[in-house]
Amino acid sequence: MTAAGLAALAAFAVALLLVLVLAVRLHAFLALLVTSFTVALVGGIPPAEIAGEVQRAMGGSLGYIAVVIGVGAMFGALLQRSGGAAGVAHGLLRAAGEERAPWALGVTGLLVAIPVFFDIAFILFVPLLYGLARRTGRPLLGYALPLLAGLAVGHAFIPPTPGPVAVAGLIGADLGWVIVFGFAAGVPALALAGLGYGRWVAPRVTSDVPETLDVEPPAEAATGASAAGLIALPLVLILCATVSGVALDEGGRVRGLLQFVGHPFVALILATLAAYYVLGLRRGFSRRELEKIATRSLEPVGNILLVTGAGGVLGKVLVAAGVGEAMASGLAAWRLPLVVVAFALAAAVRVAQGSATVAMVTAAGLVAPIVEAGVYSAPMLGAVTVAIAAGATVLSHVNDSGFWLVSRYLGLSERDTLRTWTVVSTLVGVTGFGVVLAFSFFL
Repeated sequence: MTAAGLAALAAFAVALLLVLVLAVRLHAFLALLVTSFTVALVGGIPPAEIAGEVQRAMGGSLGYIAVVIGVGAMFGALLQRSGGAAGVAHGLLRAAGEERAPWALGVTGLLVAIPVFFDIAFILFVPLLYGLARRTGRPLLGYALPLLAGLAVGHAFIPPTPGPVAVAGLIGADLGWVIVFGFAAGVPALALAGLGYGRWVAPRVTSDVPETLDVEPPAEAATGASAAGLIALPLVLILCATVSGVALDEGGRVRGLLQFVGHPFVALILATLAAYYVLGLRRGFSRRELEKIATRSLEPVGNILLVTGAGGVLGKVLVAAGVGEAMASGLAAWRLPLVVVAFALAAAVRVAQGSATVAMVTAAGLVAPIVEAGVYSAPMLGAVTVAIAAGATVLSHVNDSGFWLVSRYLGLSERDTLRTWTVVSTLVGVTGFGVVLAFSFFL
């Protein structure tokens, strides 16, 4: 097949996937598999080999991702159910004071959304937002938008949250570099979207505590410092492993130890075991209660894992069909940076169908063949991962469940939700992309 034909095949894959998800209303997992089989047939892969190719791709994709996301979900559930997340918020608010409460809420959102899913974290802090708005008499959005910006950054940019973990697994990025670029891009995005735009728009949009959702603020938790330390533990271990790979000689005992404890598997298991004791047993939870918390935490993970695995299948099928080399050649001819392509692909899918997870997985599946056909450094792949996450964050609108969650709990009309949350999510994505694009010129 010619280069033009292979490029057309990649475009056909995206179009078919969107038709299956939007028009036919197939679940993203099934839609990705149908697209993969169709692309394999059209791309000239022998029919007898397609099923085996899909099986190998599925196993290869999930072998790494399943462990990280599964253990990370348990860690996040322990943090949520123990009151550790609320403790982080109270501790930061106490240290910052009411005048700097928006900063404290933004940082809280960023930290808590690393291990806790976006929607769960937002609902967890809604009573705190209501209480602050009542006590101070200030606009509810002045507190909510910084929190939401922080949640969007933590949820999309920084592992071990599932999105960047899935993308990193599909394109072979080092999680240490993803964490570095996630924070480098996320902090300016939080400042501009949540604190800059949030402060400007809050007095201009009326948002009152919805009476039907009226709840009292939660009791103050006493585990803020412990919870913050536990969140930092896996991040620090993973970063130490990344730094040791650059700074220490290969084969050394110290480097070997840091590589072991800093592997995402080990780092997250250690953090989860520490949370099991510090936030669980030491606070009076029984072993049976902790077992139930861990079991329930895995229930929402199945959808993420299956969609991620199917996205990996699509990427491998495109590689087998020769699309990777054609796309890599096209990038070289047009002189398009890979981070730009990654961001644009994720943003297009995000706007079309709403799900950030599907957008990230689809974009990663399309970028993976380019990565395999080229030579990219570990820092560059970390930047590409964050670019995909940024593209999947922009323009949350009426086809995104998060849009309606924000609208309902903040008492906003659809128009006002577009003026506030949609703009905030877009600023988070665009700012994050701008930062990694600037870094990419030096990588």
